[in-house]
Amino acid sequence: MLISPEDIPQDWRALLGDYFSSPEWFDLQTGLQSELKAHPELIRPEPKNFFSALRLTPVDQVKVIILGQDPYHSPGLAQGLAFSIPADIPTNSREFPSSLRNIRKALALEGFGNLPHGNLQDWATQGVLLLNTALSVKLGEAGSHTNLGWGSLVNALIRSLANQRTGLVWMLWGGHAQSKLSLIEPGRDQLILCASHPSGLGVYKTDRPFLKPGGQASCGHFTKANQWLDSHQQSSIVWVREDQKPAGTQEGLFE
Repeated sequence: MLISPEDIPQDWRALLGDYFSSPEWFDLQTGLQSELKAHPELIRPEPKNFFSALRLTPVDQVKVIILGQDPYHSPGLAQGLAFSIPADIPTNSREFPSSLRNIRKALALEGFGNLPHGNLQDWATQGVLLLNTALSVKLGEAGSHTNLGWGSLVNALIRSLANQRTGLVWMLWGGHAQSKLSLIEPGRDQLILCASHPSGLGVYKTDRPFLKPGGQASCGHFTKANQWLDSHQQSSIVWVREDQKPAGTQEGLFE
């Protein structure tokens, strides 16, 4: 299987300009084709979902960008959206990723309530671009497609967004996401929010922890994003809908 520009929504193709005539695009096609031919049953997400983030969040609707690293490499998790998993995975199960568990904690600590599940598609349709910096992975091998060529495409997307759109919010969690700062900083009127990665024990590390030690406060990124959007006359993100909230916003916080 060879991916083509037509697999990417037209508005995103327009944003990327002449990228599709570059050697980097050819290298990505070649590398991905080789992987799909050798291990088709091991590639996640399914190829039809490689560009789910772009399909669900059109260019002119992007308000917030949350950068992930690569798709979940455990079976049944990857959807093509950074940090998102299927809604039928219980929040208290071992399958529920620690990064998403800590995102839920941060939302509750900021007063938004508890996400009832890990499917973040509703965020995507509100203008939150959930973009991984590699759009595929081999099952059981984290980071296995990091050097496949996705970086050139994703870097072009990030650079073009920052240069052509104003008033965006960037959530950069962890060193990998923050390595993209040089692509974003030249843009005009961008809010860049940095913190440690929300996974595992790293959530409390660095001088800008995602959750404060003891878990009594968060980095406040979800609140800051909405304040920024309000100040730029844009509708804020409904991080947890009213009909999703449990009886008490702290319920299940530390499951």
